[in-house]
Amino acid sequence: MVLNRHVHTGRADLEQVFRTTYPRVVGVATRVLGSPDEAEDVAQEVFLSFARTTIPAAEAPGWLAVAAAHTALNHLRGNRRRAARELRADDGVRTAPDVADDVVVLDERRRVRAALARLPRRQAVALVLRHSGLSYAEVAAALDLSPASVGTTVRRAEHALRKELNDAPPP
Repeated sequence: MVLNRHVHTGRADLEQVFRTTYPRVVGVATRVLGSPDEAEDVAQEVFLSFARTTIPAAEAPGWLAVAAAHTALNHLRGNRRRAARELRADDGVRTAPDVADDVVVLDERRRVRAALARLPRRQAVALVLRHSGLSYAEVAAALDLSPASVGTTVRRAEHALRKELNDAPPP
């Protein structure tokens, strides 16, 4: 993605923040969505939102990571609703893909993403941020938690995700 120099944002630091944080923002969104293309769309939304804020550049990495997780989760939820509408419109008729292994992998990823979308937002975001490579300190700063509570929050989120996966009926 290239930052359009013709967009007036009023933020002199936007280009520098963009250059230093874009890979992480896309990485967080990709973790949630599983699609680099959709993740880039989310990153664009997140940076447009950031451009309208007065958040100091020093706080931008944490803010952007959380915003990417929230925005990606919103996209996930929207995709789930759209898929349900499309399935109803198709009267449940689906064609089977040719490669069974691909179907199983895609189905499992869909199940995990759907379960993640059902978690409480704070747990889902903590889990995504931590598994996107953010340190405990970075997750704590981004979510306004104490660093000591990040591990507990992530463990509870992992437990809740496992429970969602085990309790949810297979598609």
